[in-house]
Amino acid sequence: MYSAGTESLIKQAREIQDEELQKFYVRVSKMLSSKEHCSETIDSLQRLKLIVSATKYARLLPAEVQNKLQTLLRSPGCPEQLRLLCSAVLSESLPPSVRSLSAGLTQDCRSLGSVAAIVLAQAGNKDELLPLCQHLLKCLESRQPEGQICKHTLPILSKIISFFPEILSEDQINLVNRKLVDWLRYASVHQGASLSSGGFFTGPRSRQPGPMTEVDGVVVGDFFTVLCVGQSYTEDQWMNMYAFSMLRKWLLTYDSEGTCNTESAHLKRTQIMQSLSQDDRSEVDSSVMSMVSATSSSSRLLPPKERLREKSFEYCQRLIEQSDRKAIKRTDTELQKVCLIEAVAVMDIICKEDSSYVYRAFPCLKALYGRLSGDLAFARALMPIAQFYLNHSEMAAVDSEAVFRHLLSRFPSEMFNEPLLAFEFVQFCRLNMAVLQERVPLYRQSFPNIFKFLAWNSPALIADYMELLPSLMCRETAVEILHTLLDLPCLAATLDLQQKSATFQAADRVLWDNGTKLANCLEAFRQPSCRGLFLYILRPEAGTGDTIDRLNMLHEMLADMSESPRVIQCAQIVPVLLHVFFNHVAQFTDKKLSNQLALVVLERSSQLYRISKFKSELLRVFSAHIRTLCKLHPSLLIDQSRELLDFAGSVSNISSKKELYTSVVWMIGEYLSVSYDKRCTVELITSFFESLEAVLLEITQVRQSTKPPNYHPRVLTVLMTTLSKLASRSQDLIPRLSLSLSKMRTFAQSAPVASCYSEEDIEEIITRASELVNLLKLPNVAQFVLAPSPHGDNPRWHKDTNTSLPHSMRAVSGLLHKNSSFLPG
Repeated sequence: MYSAGTESLIKQAREIQDEELQKFYVRVSKMLSSKEHCSETIDSLQRLKLIVSATKYARLLPAEVQNKLQTLLRSPGCPEQLRLLCSAVLSESLPPSVRSLSAGLTQDCRSLGSVAAIVLAQAGNKDELLPLCQHLLKCLESRQPEGQICKHTLPILSKIISFFPEILSEDQINLVNRKLVDWLRYASVHQGASLSSGGFFTGPRSRQPGPMTEVDGVVVGDFFTVLCVGQSYTEDQWMNMYAFSMLRKWLLTYDSEGTCNTESAHLKRTQIMQSLSQDDRSEVDSSVMSMVSATSSSSRLLPPKERLREKSFEYCQRLIEQSDRKAIKRTDTELQKVCLIEAVAVMDIICKEDSSYVYRAFPCLKALYGRLSGDLAFARALMPIAQFYLNHSEMAAVDSEAVFRHLLSRFPSEMFNEPLLAFEFVQFCRLNMAVLQERVPLYRQSFPNIFKFLAWNSPALIADYMELLPSLMCRETAVEILHTLLDLPCLAATLDLQQKSATFQAADRVLWDNGTKLANCLEAFRQPSCRGLFLYILRPEAGTGDTIDRLNMLHEMLADMSESPRVIQCAQIVPVLLHVFFNHVAQFTDKKLSNQLALVVLERSSQLYRISKFKSELLRVFSAHIRTLCKLHPSLLIDQSRELLDFAGSVSNISSKKELYTSVVWMIGEYLSVSYDKRCTVELITSFFESLEAVLLEITQVRQSTKPPNYHPRVLTVLMTTLSKLASRSQDLIPRLSLSLSKMRTFAQSAPVASCYSEEDIEEIITRASELVNLLKLPNVAQFVLAPSPHGDNPRWHKDTNTSLPHSMRAVSGLLHKNSSFLPG
């Protein structure tokens, strides 16, 4: 939300009249014509920027203003603030001629960057970007005077190829490949000349630039990288840094052909090595300590693309070696971590394109993993190493179990509160779902740990986990995953307590307010008798049991955490994930699993963490998906008959679990039939009928002295319909039900009921009772209408009008209307 002052300015910019706008354009044009630009010019350009960007419709600037803005933009002496304002105004206004902008490009870094920003914002196709791209390549190809290398060239080129990779020809790609090799491998190892501050001793014979140093202060003994430290940098050193920053994108974009040419590339490298002299070969064979010097002579003979791979690989190896040095400054330590991540990712790309590099990379990365695995400060750097193992360990016959056990166990358990690591971890799992399911058995077993990232970072990761959840599911873990999803708010609360417990030690108890809710939860968390409950919620792997018997006790201990924002946010995502869970489990569920899931739904409907609106949302999800389970496997009504009888026979479930209760009653009427399961007996139908009949009689008893419970009319209509379906399958029950239905009019029209229900609700109850009474007077017709064949949804029922259900319904309707004696009096 904007502040009141900001909103007022935006409103003025949107509602400015055309006459006033034209006058403002004239004033801006005069200011731009002046040789000296004062603060008023800056204020006017800031207002112009606001005007052209305040609406979703771009404004067309007058040609005179556009030309002067472009002229000022290209002026070498233009102050940086004015240059940025000119670029911002032109980017937001209706497109000027992109070709005219590109026509006058210079090699001045500042003006080139500003013009390029406009062209990238306004260009709509490859042809409009082509002049800018050609100019950048010309700058790269031409020999520039000292200090004139344009450092903005590579970032702009990187942006262009992200839009249109096909804009570069093969020769242009090779040109950039050669330039990247030169910058990566042959940058100076001496510091740049520092800018003189003036003074008595300043002169041409003052101190010469010293050598670059490593992060630990040692003089650089090998080639320059981004981890080399100095007071000032030369132009080629800057280009070295820019080249490495775009290297990964470049290889991903233009090195894909290497996959199909791996064998030929390896053959070329072998031929080159064989063509070397005997002295060269002996030097190569003895270069165990320095792979860089071993390949330098042979790599010069490689094609540009393969030579770039070679030099990039050497560069990454050098970065890994530099990362082992103890940095003097903390900022350099952070830079080491970032460079490690990038270096391993680049090596992974190179190994994908040319498998011969795998055997050179693994010893280095194995040693790197051994060095970093014990320090969680380098956790993010271990993610690309795990990716490398996943991609190449099978080819190199390297055991990767320890890597993935470390990744799936320690990271979620100990670093669940690191948002960036959580994001990268989930992205890693999403990117490799198929491979992890197939080759890493621990992946599916670690879902309790993986959910810790979700419990702590719920809003940010919900979309990712909706995609990730199906990959964690199988028949063996489905039931436990369902329990874990239902307990996700408990997990969020427990993780919060775990972190706070580590922060507030027992010695700090005097600082607690014993009356606060947090203090009570922390006290319970530290009780040895309750430790087992919390250890279960924090378990790292599956297989320790579906749920716990003392779940209600855990909910009581965490009751004071139910209003925590983190817990509430976590509870809000559970219904979404439950929909994903049930939709996916329907694809592989069998009879046994359906029975288990239905039983969990019934049991857990009474064992949910008491959070505002949490239970009602989950019961709505349960009610929808238990019907789907029953439709897939109607036999669960027989297998779970005892539990369903207990649930449907409890009047208290009507008020506390209305949606789920209604669905269960509907399922009983729809699928409790010998047509769906041969085990369905008359005795079983009768037991369900008697249980539901008792419920209907209890909730429809009206005493004038007391107000009846306000049950929703839909519950009553579903109960009546289900009882009618059961009676149609056991016709001895029809007289009992007809008697009960005949009393519904009296019930609905009684004064206490009329005070609770609307007229529409009362009419709905009376109409349904009348319809069912009429049908039950014709038992065979009732059985046909209320309990049709399971194959009623077969396409034939919709194509053959002689046997269709609508045709039969019209006949029954006509019969009832012609014989008025069948209608209720």
